[in-house]
Amino acid sequence: MLLALGHHRAGRFDDARRVCRVCLAFDPANPDALQVLALTAGGLGRWEEAGAMLRRAIAVNGALAPLHNSLGNALQRLRRFPDAEACYRRAVALDPGFAEALYNRGITLWEQGRLAAAVRDYRRALTARPDYTKAYNNLGNALSNLERGAEAQTAYRAALALVPGSEEVLLNLGALAARGGRDDEAEALFRRALAANPGFAEAHTELGMLRLAKGSFRDGFAEFEWRRREAVWRSQAPQLPGKPWAGEPLDGRTILLHAEQGFGDTIQFCRFAPRLRQLGARVLLLCPKPLRRLLDSLPGIDGVVAAGEPLPAFDVHLPLLSLPAALGTTLETIPAGIPYLQPDPAAAAAWRQRLGAHEGLKVGLVWAGAARRHDIAASLVDRRRSLDLAQLRPLAGVKGVRFVSLQVGEAAAQAGGWPADSALIDPTAGVGDFADTAAVVANLDLVISVDTAVAHLAGALGRPVWLLSRFDGCWRWLRGRADSPWYPTLRVFRQPSPGDWPAVVRRVAAELESRTAGGIRP
Repeated sequence: MLLALGHHRAGRFDDARRVCRVCLAFDPANPDALQVLALTAGGLGRWEEAGAMLRRAIAVNGALAPLHNSLGNALQRLRRFPDAEACYRRAVALDPGFAEALYNRGITLWEQGRLAAAVRDYRRALTARPDYTKAYNNLGNALSNLERGAEAQTAYRAALALVPGSEEVLLNLGALAARGGRDDEAEALFRRALAANPGFAEAHTELGMLRLAKGSFRDGFAEFEWRRREAVWRSQAPQLPGKPWAGEPLDGRTILLHAEQGFGDTIQFCRFAPRLRQLGARVLLLCPKPLRRLLDSLPGIDGVVAAGEPLPAFDVHLPLLSLPAALGTTLETIPAGIPYLQPDPAAAAAWRQRLGAHEGLKVGLVWAGAARRHDIAASLVDRRRSLDLAQLRPLAGVKGVRFVSLQVGEAAAQAGGWPADSALIDPTAGVGDFADTAAVVANLDLVISVDTAVAHLAGALGRPVWLLSRFDGCWRWLRGRADSPWYPTLRVFRQPSPGDWPAVVRRVAAELESRTAGGIRP
């Protein structure tokens, strides 16, 4: 079996599999051959096959903790996290000091959003193996997302002491500093990570977002382009024929601009599309279906295609968020003319009639983003940007306001808990896409929203919008500004410290009270 293992370690998976199958021909229950065969299957990305081999090995000798750990790894790759957790639990029961199994269980708990439990397993792994750099790094990640920044920094520094110059740890330390508002420290750490590995796409992207947050758009967007080299971005981007646009003349050519990231990103960046028409291009937009009808109202383009529909012919393509870099956008040259999107006139008129029966200032509310539990990184960001509706209850005491729920998704069920003496109008049963939402928003005096797509929609429609921002707000809202160069009608109400939504809500309630008391529109 040493020969098979040698082939595996050298990446000669076919040779390793051949040796294992010879062994199994003589001894069908050989656990070592089954385990190496599982390892080679994993190396080829055949995780179901790897799991089957490991189950056969466990059936022969279920007392071997490494077999259960390996099966957990295969199941983790298949994103079957509860099953993987059970395997690691069995491995640890067989060997309580099995550092790798404790570490792997920590990863599985992290992926399920159980961060406090992940912290416990990472600490146990470090007790068993004090030089476990990966465990220190992941411990820092979990503590950071639990808003335990000082402890997270200690964990990252311990990892860095073990592996000086680790670009991954430097990146995480930089991200922690950025979340804490220590921008100069964050930038220095990102640059150290890039000095260690100049091709580290994630560090370029993080540096780009930091520079953008500070208003340095030219170099910020140039660094932000590195996101397109990240494995996650590549796995989510549409597979399009032909070449991306690289800045060559567009006269008479057709360019397909495709959406990326969230609905709000598409609403924000579609404003750049008409600029390409001015460069002589025929401009098409590829977007998620819920945005299809809304983007039909964007002037200066030649067509909109929803994802899943047949693609028309085009010469080149580009993701929407790459347009600012391609066009050399600066803080001063953001296309900020509003409105650049329009509601359907008939739909807006229908909602005007429905909402007209309600007296008072009409204020739309959005208190939560999409949970995105399938993506732990996005889910953790959503936890920081979202509120429970109960946290907005102080707004219900403001006289002369009629609140309108614009919330969709699972958080919409919270609307039933709004105070009865301040009825919350809920029109969402009649909302099927963003064009419908636009028709409602067009009839509101103000939208109060967390950092999600409806805030972008209100801004693009030219409606007043108050954005409730987490302390470590998205780069697009810039550092230290309450206004927005992206949306002239938007105001930012930012947490004064991480997680401090009560302070934000008090400010919003006081501002709303002063506006209504003085008869001033937002």
